[in-house]
Amino acid sequence: MKKVLFLLFSLGFIFTSFTLFRPGAVSNTVNLADEGINFQNISFEEALKLAKEQKKIIFIDAYTEWCGPCKKMAATTFKDPVVGKYFNDRFINLKVEMEKSADGPELGRRYRVRAYPTLLFIDEEGKLVHSILGLHSSDELMAKVKEGIK
Repeated sequence: MKKVLFLLFSLGFIFTSFTLFRPGAVSNTVNLADEGINFQNISFEEALKLAKEQKKIIFIDAYTEWCGPCKKMAATTFKDPVVGKYFNDRFINLKVEMEKSADGPELGRRYRVRAYPTLLFIDEEGKLVHSILGLHSSDELMAKVKEGIK
């Protein structure tokens, strides 16, 4: 009797595994890759042009490859759907690796970036409107942005 039950249990487990994990199966999970802040892969000069055309502020995530808090913020705060909606509607969003990207070192000097992450908000003329330093949760970031940008 134990062998029969074990066999039935094993077959049920195998059958369930194939139905749950078959390729192309419809999933009820939300794909978070499409949510959060949509960072554009453009130069700072191109961002300035877009900011003028769209009457938006440029948001720059000034980060480095080796920065732990930068990675944490990218994996959590910037993927939050509420943060994404707010930023995508209001800003031209850029991620700039401050040591290795073409624009990074110059932007770091120009806007006096001294620690990471530094979040820069720049108007269409290239003037710094607001900056936020350090790691922040979604709620903290939203509060600081709304407080600093009127």
